[in-house]
Amino acid sequence: MININSRELNYLVYRYLHESGFTHTAFTLGYEAGLNKSTIDGNLVPPGALVTFVQKGIQYLELEANLTCNDSDIDEDFSFIQPIDLITKDVYELQKMIKEKKESLQKTKNREKNKEHDQEHAREKEKEHVKEREKEHEQENARERERERGHAREKEKEQERQHREREKRIEQEQHREKEKEKQQREKERELEKEKIERERERERDNKGKHKEKEKKNEDLEDKIRVQPEENVIAEGAEPMEIDTSSTALPSVIPNSDVTILEGHTSEVFVCAWSPAGSLLASGSGDSTARIWTIGDGPCSSNLQKGPLDVAVLKHYRGRTNDKSKDVTTLDWNGDGTLLATGSYDGQARIWSKDGELMSTLTKHKGPIFSLKWNKKGDYLLSGSVDKTAIVWDIKTGEWKQQFEFHAAPTLDVDWRNNVSFATCSTDNMIYVCKVGDNRPVKTFVGHQGEVNAIKWDPTGTLLASCSDDSTAKIWSVKQDTCLHDLKEHTKEIYTIRWSPTGPGTNNPNQPLVLASASFDSTIKLWDVETGSLLHSLVAHGDPVYSVAFSPNGEYLASGSLDKCMHIWSVKEAKVVKTYVGSGGIFETLKYAHVTINSHVEKRPDGRVLMCNNGKKVTLIRIPHATGVEYL
Repeated sequence: MININSRELNYLVYRYLHESGFTHTAFTLGYEAGLNKSTIDGNLVPPGALVTFVQKGIQYLELEANLTCNDSDIDEDFSFIQPIDLITKDVYELQKMIKEKKESLQKTKNREKNKEHDQEHAREKEKEHVKEREKEHEQENARERERERGHAREKEKEQERQHREREKRIEQEQHREKEKEKQQREKERELEKEKIERERERERDNKGKHKEKEKKNEDLEDKIRVQPEENVIAEGAEPMEIDTSSTALPSVIPNSDVTILEGHTSEVFVCAWSPAGSLLASGSGDSTARIWTIGDGPCSSNLQKGPLDVAVLKHYRGRTNDKSKDVTTLDWNGDGTLLATGSYDGQARIWSKDGELMSTLTKHKGPIFSLKWNKKGDYLLSGSVDKTAIVWDIKTGEWKQQFEFHAAPTLDVDWRNNVSFATCSTDNMIYVCKVGDNRPVKTFVGHQGEVNAIKWDPTGTLLASCSDDSTAKIWSVKQDTCLHDLKEHTKEIYTIRWSPTGPGTNNPNQPLVLASASFDSTIKLWDVETGSLLHSLVAHGDPVYSVAFSPNGEYLASGSLDKCMHIWSVKEAKVVKTYVGSGGIFETLKYAHVTINSHVEKRPDGRVLMCNNGKKVTLIRIPHATGVEYL
C-alpha cells in the first residue's frame, strides 16, 4: 500500500494556496509547517498536484472496485505502482501497468522455478555419479584387499619357511654344541684321569719323605701369607691393575669346605638365599626351580648323597625338555615366605617356601628376564622380552599396571622404594617409573649400547647402570645427565653391585663403593663420590659374570667363565681365597644367615658362599681361621 506523510501533504496544500492566490495563507502555513527545511524537490511536483491527487483518489476508488476484492491481492497490485504514478496516470494506464508487471513477475518466477528444477535434476545426477564412483572405489578396495591377503599368505608361507630353516639351523647348532660339550667332557675326563695318575705317582714318590713334604707345605703357606709390595695399590696413588699371575698363589679352598648340591639336569642360571633362614633357591634350564634346605653341619668335598631335603618346583606338565619353561630369574620376598620365579614361557609364578604353587601370573607375551619384590612385599615387578614391565598385586594375583615405554626387550628392573622403580632395555634407555603414573618420572639417556643391569644404591638416590658400550654410569634423580661416566673397561660390562656401606646401611662410616664386572675379565671398584677408579682386579682368564660383597663390605666374591671363584680383599685389592669349579660360574651370593630359636645368628664356624657351575650348585664355607673374618 502506498503511503503519504504529513510533510508531503502540507507541501501539496501549500502549493495549492500559493497557486490559488492565497499568498499570506500560504506563507503562514509554510512557516508554521517548516516547509523551508523540507527536502522535497518542488520541481518534481506539477501544478495543481493537490487537485490532481484528490481526483486520483476518486479514480483509486473506481480502480479498487474493478480489482479483486481480496485485501492481500489489492496490496500486492498497488505494490507495482509509485505515488507519482497515481498522480500522472489514469485508471486504464495504471491497470495496464499492473498487468504487465504481474506478467513479468510471473515469468521471473517461472524461470526461477525451472532453474531450481534444473539444479535439482543436476544434483540428482551428481548423486548418481557419486554412488557409481563409490561403488567402483569399493570394488577396487575389495580387489586391493584380496591382493593384500594374497601377499600376506605368501609372506606367511615365506616366514614359515624361514622359521623352519632357522629351527633347522638352531637344531644343527645345538647338535654341534652338544658334540663340542661331549668332546670337552671327554677331554676333561682324560685330563682328570691324567691328574689322578700324576697324584698317585706323586704319592708313591713321596712315601718315606714325610718331613720333606711338611717343609714344602710350610714354604707354600709362607708364600701365601706374604704378598709382594707391587700387588698393593697405595691410597691416593694412580689405580693399577693387579695381575696375580706374577704374585704368590692365593689360598685354594680345600674340598672339605665345599658341598655340591646335585639334582638339576641342565645348566643352573640363577640362585638366591632366603632372607629368613637356611633355604637356597636355584633355577635351571631343566624347567624346574629347587628350594634346598641347607643344614648346619660340616661341608663335604663329595656330591651330596642320600635323600636331600629339597622341594622341586616344576614349571612343566608332562614334558621335561620344554625349553620354553626354562627358569630365567627368581627372587624371595622380604620375609622369605614366598618365592617368585620367571621363565621363558612369559609366566611368573609365586611359590610358598615349602614349594607349593600359590599363583600363576599371566600377562607377558615373551620370556621374563627379571623379577623383583618391593620391600613391603605387596608388589612384584617383572621385566620381559615383550618390551614391557608389569607390577603385580600379590593380594589379588592380578596385574596392577603395565608399563610400555621401551622399544626393545626389557633386561633388568629394580625397585627404588615400595612404589617407584627403574627399568633398562636393549634400546639403550633407562626409565624411572611410579605405580599409578602413566608416564616415566625420569628418563636417563646416555648409553650407546644395550643396558644389561641397573641397581639403586642403599638410599635410593643414585642409580648405577652398565652396558654393552663398555661403560658404567651413575645417575642421580636430581639431574638428567649422568653424575659419573665410568669408562675404564674395554669390553661389555655384564653386571654391577653396590657395596653394603655408607648411609642407609649397617656400615655407615665406610665409603660407598661400586663394583663392575666385565667381559674383559676384570672387576673394577669405583669411588662413588669422585667417579674415579679405586682398583682394577685382574685374576680371571675369561668373562666375569657375577660379583657379590660380604655383609661388611670388606670382601668381594667374583665368578667367571674360567670356572674360578675368587674372594678379594677390597682394601688390599688382592685375591685371598680361590675355588676352582667344574664349569663356568654365573652367580655368586654372599653368606647365608641361619635362624636358630627364632632369632638370626651368624654361623659360628664361618660364612657360606654359594656359586653355581654347570648343572650343580656349590656351597663353600669360609672359616674364620682363614683370615676372611666376615665374608
